[in-house]
Amino acid sequence: MATPLSAAKTLAALKAEGLSVHEHDGWRTHNRDAATGKKFGPVIGVLIHHTAGRNDKELCFRGRPGLPGPLCHAWLGKSAGLWLLGHGRANHAGGVDPDVLDALRAEKPLPRDNQADADGNDCLYGLEIENLGDGEDPYPDAQYRQAVLWAAALCRAHGWTEKSVAGHKEVQPGKIDPSFDMDDFRADVRKQLARKPGAATGPVTTKPGNATKPGTATRPRVDLSRLVSAAKTDPGARQGHVTYMAGTNLTEAALVKLGYLAKTYAGDGSFGTTTIAAYAKWQRHLGYGGTNADGIPGKISLSRLGERTGLFTVVA
Repeated sequence: MATPLSAAKTLAALKAEGLSVHEHDGWRTHNRDAATGKKFGPVIGVLIHHTAGRNDKELCFRGRPGLPGPLCHAWLGKSAGLWLLGHGRANHAGGVDPDVLDALRAEKPLPRDNQADADGNDCLYGLEIENLGDGEDPYPDAQYRQAVLWAAALCRAHGWTEKSVAGHKEVQPGKIDPSFDMDDFRADVRKQLARKPGAATGPVTTKPGNATKPGTATRPRVDLSRLVSAAKTDPGARQGHVTYMAGTNLTEAALVKLGYLAKTYAGDGSFGTTTIAAYAKWQRHLGYGGTNADGIPGKISLSRLGERTGLFTVVA
């Protein structure tokens, strides 16, 4: 745990890492501390998001109905660069898994996020990266590199390693941001921390694509074993039960995209009977029959669903 950096030290750390930094008017005093009665800190790590939108810097500064700004400490545009939007408590993390916070605090491997009853806004710096987050929108190399430098700068300033870095999808069930692989991102932060601040940078591990061709590393991952568990558990569970929200929502979005599932049945995080029936149609489309088309995902059928729609990749 550490005391949050002052506004001046934050700016100095980012510039020392080699970043060009834009300062939004009022960012140094823009926070939620007084409004919530909660002081930001001690801090334990940095959290990476994508905005799921375009040209949303001012939205992240002001906030939206029901969620006042700032919605992050820094915003990173595709071509507009890095902007500081807030200093202090920001509405970016929301409810998170306390076990994941403990792991960040101890710099240990992150456990699976299955709860959301701790406040991540208390203790995490937040970066919002301008990206649609649909697995098809690429992160230009320069934008991705700036995200690595932002995370490395704050880690370096606090004496943290890359193990103090997490994605929103790793701390809160149901989130899918950012839509690139966080293990690759942490590897790039580790490489940056091994250099002197501001030193010339080398190639990055993640290849997030260019302006025209998205790379597979931009796609979120669906854990096959967790999805199978959801498909076997959710249909017989009580109304509203959720086993694996993020993976189920991505799978349902893919089935909707291909016309196998009506949109009204997608997005609640539950792999219910309607989703089972829709997935069985997809399996039959691939040529499976009998017990091999029972609506329970298999590695081949799920991988092809992710490949066909471009929405996710599969991990066993």
